Amino acid sequence: MSEPIEFVLTRDEVGLAGEEAGTGDAVLLLHGLSATRRYLVHGSRALERAGHRVVAFDARGHGVSSPAPTPDDYTYPAMVDDAVAVLDHLRIERAHLVGQSMGSATAVALALTHPGRVRSLTIITPAHRGAPSGAQALERWDALAAALEEGGPDAFVAALEPFSIEERFRDSVRRVIRQRLGRHAHPEAVADALRGVPRSHAFEGMEALEGLAVPTLVVGSRDEADPDHPLAVAEEYAALIPGATYTVEEPGQSPLAWRGGALSKAIAAHLRTV
Repeated sequence: MSEPIEFVLTRDEVGLAGEEAGTGDAVLLLHGLSATRRYLVHGSRALERAGHRVVAFDARGHGVSSPAPTPDDYTYPAMVDDAVAVLDHLRIERAHLVGQSMGSATAVALALTHPGRVRSLTIITPAHRGAPSGAQALERWDALAAALEEGGPDAFVAALEPFSIEERFRDSVRRVIRQRLGRHAHPEAVADALRGVPRSHAFEGMEALEGLAVPTLVVGSRDEADPDHPLAVAEEYAALIPGATYTVEEPGQSPLAWRGGALSKAIAAHLRTV
């Protein structure tokens, strides 16, 4: 299997860095807030082996992509336009969209505003409900942004405390979060995104999901240590999107959303039905 080919394109003064690998129907991966393109299928190559051309890029201000022109430019409409620009740059007319958290809301928005560009959706641990976050949530996001700006990854992790998981797992979680944040070339831009994205909305209310007209897989998570991605929201997405398929790990298993190989196989199985 060939190694991924990297690319960079510029849109709206932002350099978007990404990579592609494999051949076949295109799959565009859209990662979550404060993550990078490495943290969606977690290095799995199962989608390429299943016969897909897999494209991933770092969202504006994340990873090695450059910051947005101003702190106000971290919005869902801007990220939708970035995703379309990536498709255009690679001459991809239609793609299967796979998004996690922020990326899932971006994927839904793209499917609603550019339906001709989307073959299917895979929505992983959605959290967005079609409106900006409430005051209490915004206060928390602002605190995390300030911690990252003032003290880096260590302060960000401290601001997330206390963790509700068992004590024996906490050091591992802290280490993974620090490693993920360490992949950002512009942490100050990630802080701007932490403030801006929760104040944006990708679509107008949850009823907008009823207007989706593409095959959709929704992946939930039972991870009680991750309150930002409630299982109930994933279940609501699955109930509202016409014909959606829903999957979640069995009770007691580690979250499907964080097991790259198993998640990729679930995505590939969904794409075979399209």
